[in-house]
Amino acid sequence: MRFTKLKISADAESRLRSLRQRTGLTPNLLCRMAMMLSLEEGSVGPAPVTDEGGSEFNAYTLMGDHNGLITAMLRMVEEEADGRALANDELVARLRAHIHRGVATLSVRAKAPADIARLAAAA
Repeated sequence: MRFTKLKISADAESRLRSLRQRTGLTPNLLCRMAMMLSLEEGSVGPAPVTDEGGSEFNAYTLMGDHNGLITAMLRMVEEEADGRALANDELVARLRAHIHRGVATLSVRAKAPADIARLAAAA
């Protein structure tokens, strides 16, 4: 999966800001956790276009050295559910959808740094 920048919605940006204040983690780490939580829930299906009025992430900042691993997990979850290989643009759209779903989940589950530790230990 190739992309250079990824924009998130204003709602996700607001939730990330709140999560950062509660947990002390940077938005890119929170997005990585959000992706993993969402992938664990299963496919998001064809991703609707969300507003892109929020933050923009550089691909390396968002994925780090884990681009190949995250892409493989995304393909496994989404292509297995869809029954076909997905184009790069569709994969990026679904990655964005996973970030949004995961951030929403994190914003409910993570009220303090200890909650992040519990989520990580449960994985």
